[in-house]
Amino acid sequence: MSHLLTEIPPLDKEIGQKVRAYIDTLTKPLGSLGRLEGMAIQLAEMTSDEFPVVTPPGVIVFAADHGVVEEGVSAYPQEVTVQMVMNFLNRGAAINVFSKQIGAAFEVVDVGVAQDICADGVVNQKVRYGTANFYKQDAMTREEADKAIAVGYGRAEKMIQQGSKCLILGEMGIGNTTASSAVLAVLSGQSIDKLVGRGTGIDSGEIPHKQEVIVRAIEARKPDRNDPIDVLAKVGGLEMAAITGAMLAGASHRIPILVDGFICTVAALLAKEICSHASEYMIVGHRSVEPGHDIALQLLGKQPILDLGMRLGEGSGAAVAFPILQSATLMLKEMATFTSAGISKE
Repeated sequence: MSHLLTEIPPLDKEIGQKVRAYIDTLTKPLGSLGRLEGMAIQLAEMTSDEFPVVTPPGVIVFAADHGVVEEGVSAYPQEVTVQMVMNFLNRGAAINVFSKQIGAAFEVVDVGVAQDICADGVVNQKVRYGTANFYKQDAMTREEADKAIAVGYGRAEKMIQQGSKCLILGEMGIGNTTASSAVLAVLSGQSIDKLVGRGTGIDSGEIPHKQEVIVRAIEARKPDRNDPIDVLAKVGGLEMAAITGAMLAGASHRIPILVDGFICTVAALLAKEICSHASEYMIVGHRSVEPGHDIALQLLGKQPILDLGMRLGEGSGAAVAFPILQSATLMLKEMATFTSAGISKE
């Protein structure tokens, strides 16, 4: 883990100041493009480039199962995880549609699905066959959490080496809102009733049971708030760990990370806990309707781009938000300045 902590560079604030000044010379009233201007400055500071580029983006969906589904916390059976992985491979899921729309490189990584997936296209990096039921025992060992983080780091690094200029991470794993809520409860110290929602669609009457499972699991596992790997190992998920690693890789290579919804934002918090500079390379794509997402956003210190009432996961919300990020870069690259257009500022 040590190399993950030392390779994240600081933002290039000098470039940011240059871009801020340049934006004020473009043919528009000062500040009239609102948050797009701020995004352009952020991207310049992240990439250390006065004219940052975010295309092509790269989408990685990490898939893993969760033993805690044994406790009846999900509306869907565990078998749906592998069925959805097949749907990704057949290009039939929402994230496939949106990835194609934005011209993204795309891959699905099995980091912990409970079954073997014998199909072309899936990247097999299975750390174990799903987590254990953290209501009864630790979700995984510390070594397995480290290994899953390394899987994510390695896959992101490969995608960056292949030319991706922006990372969008997604997840698939029945039960993962339960694990994410447990991790967020530990990191935030907030009452569980403020954090837990319907996930994939449980009835409102089933939410108290889901909350009780998480509360009792945290009491039994006693994850250490000050040790993100301990939190992951005790109540987290393998795909969450992999996303955490991928985010650390993106930050270490000055690649902007467009963060998806609730589960990915919790993974972003873990990355920030591992290395505080990591969050400087993140932009949140959208606000999830999962109740804990607002608390996670507050801890991350980020404001989402979109608020469309989405709660699908897969990286879908971030992919939908990507064209706005691209608009910020094209504003810099293609708009005329007052001088070049021969327009008087007076």
